[in-house]
Amino acid sequence: MANERYDEIAATMRAMVAARGVGKTICPSEVARAVAPEAWRELVQEVREVARTLARVGEVVVTQRGVVLGPDWEWRGAVRIGPPR
Repeated sequence: MANERYDEIAATMRAMVAARGVGKTICPSEVARAVAPEAWRELVQEVREVARTLARVGEVVVTQRGVVLGPDWEWRGAVRIGPPR
């Protein structure tokens, strides 16, 4: 992933998580749509990888059905991104 794209995704994700507020989450597709409205589907996997990186350093948590997922786990299915707990 290019640094510029990573930076854009990370900044968008941080801003959206902060705007949503404590106790609320966002979907990776929301970030992808904000970054690339016309090609958001192709970006979702990159968004998930950025979320993984930010989760490793404690900037976000990634959850599935309310359960926090480890950043090094294999994620399957829909996940949500939220502020650290």
